[in-house]
Amino acid sequence: MLRSMTLHPDIDLPTPEEFEALSPEALAERLNGPGGEGLSGTLGGKLGIRMLRATRQELTATMPVEGNRQPAGRLHGGASLALAEELASIGSWINLDVRREVAVGVDLSGTHVRGVTGGLVTGTARLAYRGRSVMVWEIEIQDERGKTTTLARCTCNVIRL
Repeated sequence: MLRSMTLHPDIDLPTPEEFEALSPEALAERLNGPGGEGLSGTLGGKLGIRMLRATRQELTATMPVEGNRQPAGRLHGGASLALAEELASIGSWINLDVRREVAVGVDLSGTHVRGVTGGLVTGTARLAYRGRSVMVWEIEIQDERGKTTTLARCTCNVIRL
């Protein structure tokens, strides 16, 4: 039942009143969980996703290629899309008062345009549309040279609790 939906107990989202006092880097640090190690038991934690900056309009996070490869040795496309959805979901949450609403990904698509075999990738999500019941995010993932590896789009539905 969606009415009992709660966010991970270790995620430290600010209230709308606290939000304005935080820098994008301080907010990102809060989103990385205790000790900055990610949220235990979540896919983002297992993939090594770490937030760098977060505002209501744009979020940036990194993810290691090591441990997230496909059998052919390249970054797994599913890992790239998980990074994209993680950014869109968290971006949607910080646009809401999660005491009353949450957001969940309902549509995700991506195009992998370049393979990457090592290092870190960096994903940047930008809010493309914000409505009362839906938010749409455009996400670009780049390798350490700044070359685009994946372009994605994620739609999140807003659910009133």
